[in-house]
Amino acid sequence: MNVIDPKSNMNVALNQDPHSTSEAREKVLEVAIGREVRAHRKQKGITVADLSALTDLSIGMLSKIENGNTSPSLTTLQTLANALSVPITSFFRQFEEHRQAVHTKAGEGVEIDREGTRAGHQYNLLGHIGANSSGVIVEPYLITLTTESDTFETFQHAGIETIYMLEGMVDYRHGADVYHLQPGDTLFFDADAPHGPETMHKLPAKYLSIISYPQQS
Repeated sequence: MNVIDPKSNMNVALNQDPHSTSEAREKVLEVAIGREVRAHRKQKGITVADLSALTDLSIGMLSKIENGNTSPSLTTLQTLANALSVPITSFFRQFEEHRQAVHTKAGEGVEIDREGTRAGHQYNLLGHIGANSSGVIVEPYLITLTTESDTFETFQHAGIETIYMLEGMVDYRHGADVYHLQPGDTLFFDADAPHGPETMHKLPAKYLSIISYPQQS
């Protein structure tokens, strides 16, 4: 898929199709199954060769399964479950733990005092998923600026931030540049540069702020 970079007016290739059935997702499932098979095998104190003898599966095949390099059939998983004396569903445990969703009803976002905020800047956290298989933390906020909002120094933090303007008009600073934002505008930027609303032109102003950053190992 190609899109036009508005700054360079050139085609930019995107590697991810948001509407596809992702092969990467299948690989995550295979890796999760492999880790569980290895964990149960080690818990039983048996080697790959021992498990091969118990299941009639080759050492090479077992190695591929444990490393997430192949998608084992249901029959193979049942054979492994019998040999390891565990329910077949135990192989999917880690994968299911990582499939999370957070539904926040209208008006129910948790209002928080985020580091660096000032009076009149209302931050509502719309959802949060912690440790996950993607290795990325995402924090979506609904930010409301009112006539009580005072001026403040710009933010700086790790990660990438996306702002989508819902209501009002503000001038938003990012580094040395200032962007005039009105409803429907999007600003996507590296969050390690100083950034924040600089001039309020029309209040109240509301915008979505979605921050993503690597989770700590």
